[in-house]
Amino acid sequence: MKKKSKKRGHLRLGIKITISLIYILIVGILCYVSFKLYDQDQKIVKWKDVDKTSQYSYIEISEMSEAFAEIKNENKTVHFVIEQENTGAWHTYLIAINKNDYNKYKKIIDYTYERTEEAPEKIKVYGYPILIPNDIKKLAIKNISNFVPVENQIVLDDKNFEEYMTNTYLDTTKKEEHRFNNFILILLLMALAIVILLIFTIFDKDKIVDEVDEIIEKEEKKLQSKKKITKVKKKKQEPKNMKEKKKEKEKNTKTENKSVKKSSKTTVKSKDTKKEKKEDIEIL
Repeated sequence: MKKKSKKRGHLRLGIKITISLIYILIVGILCYVSFKLYDQDQKIVKWKDVDKTSQYSYIEISEMSEAFAEIKNENKTVHFVIEQENTGAWHTYLIAINKNDYNKYKKIIDYTYERTEEAPEKIKVYGYPILIPNDIKKLAIKNISNFVPVENQIVLDDKNFEEYMTNTYLDTTKKEEHRFNNFILILLLMALAIVILLIFTIFDKDKIVDEVDEIIEKEEKKLQSKKKITKVKKKKQEPKNMKEKKKEKEKNTKTENKSVKKSSKTTVKSKDTKKEKKEDIEIL
């Protein structure tokens, strides 16, 4: 009994360890996926890589125009900007700034219009993409020639506007918003639920361990009952085999006795025939 209880204890411990490891693995995967999603949501995207208006992004300004449009209700002005890559390639975009922040960009605007020869440091501006309304789009098409040099000018119209200028402008007045993804919340709640199950497993309160233990116990009992049945069958078969062997022995002995009797009879007959022959000779 002690050995059996020890076996049961070891088996239960093995089940607990296995289930606990599975729980830990699942929690690890859920936390990793949640972190990756959160990191992706909080990542600041380069303007040319933006594909959603919810993405906080930036442009590194090399040159900047004077304001060509104003959003009066929001105290914003809209400007052309050029972002130059390390390869030398440049891209023209639109940004909106707070009207009161003009002095922050004055040096780079003056350099753009050759009011000064000293090249200022590039300015990195951050914000959220905003869809370009039609009135700003029309003003951009009308005023692009005042900003882009003649040798690099492209004739903008409604058809090719988005190809060169994209369909959004960067609103630098909008501060970064830390939005929480609902899917991340679901993943974290799942992870929390599994952690609770892990605690129950460690303190031997997990029903899953009990269920697995019961299943294994039932299977063991089935195996033991099968073994017992096979043993009983063997015992039943053994006396039958013994009887059969006895019968075979009896048959063999009977056949041997018969053959002995037959042989004795033949010898008697042969003696009788010899006697008869002798008598016949004497008569003659």
